[in-house]
Amino acid sequence: SIHNTFHEVDYPSLARFICTELTRGYFLEHNEAKYTERREKVYTCMRIPKELEKLMIFGFFLCVDAFLYVFTLLPLRVLLALLRLLTLPCCGFSGSRLLQPAQVCDVLKGLILVLCFSMMHYVDYSMMYHLIRGQSVIKLYIIYNMLEVADRLFSSFGQDILDALYWTATEPKERKRDSIGVIPHFLMAVFYVFLHSILIMVQASTLNVAFNSHNKSLLTIMMSNNFVEIKGSVFKKFEKNNLFQMSNSDIKERFTSYVLLLIVCLRNMEQFSWNPDHLWVLFPDVFMVVTSEIAVDIIKHAFITKFNDITADVYSEYRASLAFDLVSSRQKNACTDYSDSVARRMGFIPLPLAVLLIRVVMSSVKVQGALSYTCVFLFYLGLVTLKVLNSIVLLGKSCVYVKRANMEDKLFEPPSTIPSSTKSSNTDQPTCPSPSGKAQTASVSLFCAVIHPYCGIELALSYVMVFEGEAQAASELKHRTPKKDLLEIDRFTICGNRID
Repeated sequence: SIHNTFHEVDYPSLARFICTELTRGYFLEHNEAKYTERREKVYTCMRIPKELEKLMIFGFFLCVDAFLYVFTLLPLRVLLALLRLLTLPCCGFSGSRLLQPAQVCDVLKGLILVLCFSMMHYVDYSMMYHLIRGQSVIKLYIIYNMLEVADRLFSSFGQDILDALYWTATEPKERKRDSIGVIPHFLMAVFYVFLHSILIMVQASTLNVAFNSHNKSLLTIMMSNNFVEIKGSVFKKFEKNNLFQMSNSDIKERFTSYVLLLIVCLRNMEQFSWNPDHLWVLFPDVFMVVTSEIAVDIIKHAFITKFNDITADVYSEYRASLAFDLVSSRQKNACTDYSDSVARRMGFIPLPLAVLLIRVVMSSVKVQGALSYTCVFLFYLGLVTLKVLNSIVLLGKSCVYVKRANMEDKLFEPPSTIPSSTKSSNTDQPTCPSPSGKAQTASVSLFCAVIHPYCGIELALSYVMVFEGEAQAASELKHRTPKKDLLEIDRFTICGNRID
């Protein structure tokens, strides 16, 4: 019987193996969860370009708003502050302050701009360009990488210097000053803005040399450096907050790149006597730089979200957080200026870039005669119009994003990071918005003015009364905190550049 059983065993053969390989089956539904997750990852990667570009476009116009503020509204605010100083002896010293804290900050910003612009006249852009052009390609590649690192370090520490100056100049007089004084802080701020402006000028000169090189090898190497950034980012572990910091940094870098391209185009057009045909020569290089920036950002964020299991909906949360900064800075008793809020959140400081752009424009465009000054005035009015329209659209969009993310309740919450020992009983000092009283009414009036810009005063007041009743009833409920982790990021130390 053992012998018969041995002969009945079916031994494998090559034909049977091939037949089994050709006809075997398997069932994907037995592992439905795994394959559904893989499909969702593919859909997430496909959604990343759209969601990321929505955030980038919104952040780009936030940077545009803060940058145009330096050229349009800041000079007018400085003039109003100086006019107040001149008319103060006629009106009498009725208040305890010569200038309001915001006016003091505006005057300091104006003085920094004027002094740094005067100092930049002693820096020869042409000599710097030819000095850089005489270097080898590998040296310029190393210099450009060093400049990018230095720009991040300057941006991170620069806003701390400016914040220290603003607080030293506006802190209450009755408190004991633990500082070295306003003048040393002011000199430090001027020195920082001047050095940062020179740094950006060297960046622009290096990019200009790459544009004007005959074989375009330097420009190709510089653009390939962007793809090296993918290697250093996608294989690291990222949380939502870390990705938020990187997104803000990418917004700042993209906006700065566009301004540098504008400076390069202005310098090249000046050398060719503003011949419009030369603009088409520059267009392929500009297109390559912009395309490489966008492609690198999309690839980097797509793989970061894939490897860290982050959904594409997180970018709408980031956009709502940026919108929250804008709306909260527009309230009556806001704690900070909007341009400073953008600088802290994204690491974008407009003062050095504005000084360099003014320097380049004034050296590239000659203004002579009454007609030229009239054109300059009309151009300034156009910038003011663009700034106002951009601010209105951004504010309306921000209100929509904040309301859609259910974050409007946080507008009326007092900040929890302020110690009780720093509170002052002086009623002349502006305080951060509180969940009741005039701050709430001002916030609601702002929402009504943005969402319904053509409604009458009675309609706005009715919105305020209705909302006050709803807020009083909702105050007994728990506040929603789905975005607490993003809003509580320390924007005074991050500046959008450090990844923990």
